[in-house]
Amino acid sequence: MNETIVCVVGNVATQPVYRESAAGPSARFRLAVTARYWDREKSAWTDGHTNFFTVWTNRQLAVNVAACVEVGQPVVVQGRLKVRTETREGQQPWASADIDAVAMGHDLTRGTALFQRAVRPDAPPAATRPEPNWETPRPPDPREEQTDQQAPDPVSVT
Repeated sequence: MNETIVCVVGNVATQPVYRESAAGPSARFRLAVTARYWDREKSAWTDGHTNFFTVWTNRQLAVNVAACVEVGQPVVVQGRLKVRTETREGQQPWASADIDAVAMGHDLTRGTALFQRAVRPDAPPAATRPEPNWETPRPPDPREEQTDQQAPDPVSVT
């Protein structure tokens, strides 16, 4: 409930590492995010500090990441941010920033991509359901009811 959701745009820094486990497939890779700013003195764009994140993916997202993400590609990652600090024997404490990815894709402002739906052979075929009738029945016309009720009786003229 109290999670930090982030959306990060950067470049894939390491080849994704894919693993199968009892919990399901997972993949991880490092993402480099470099801030850029306009330097007025130089009249040019300048690179700022680079932040590195370890991106963790699970289940079908992990399978798709392993299949199509490569080093150097620009991506957009959305997920839960987790910052960890650890101290190991005889070493300085260090911190790492991880993102548990929920969704990700290629950054289309910097290139093109061809989307292809993933085929899951182990999924059972979906049961076909009949298409529902979306037509709304026409309400009765009040004029037709009046004509039926007020129809004159046939009168024979002799």
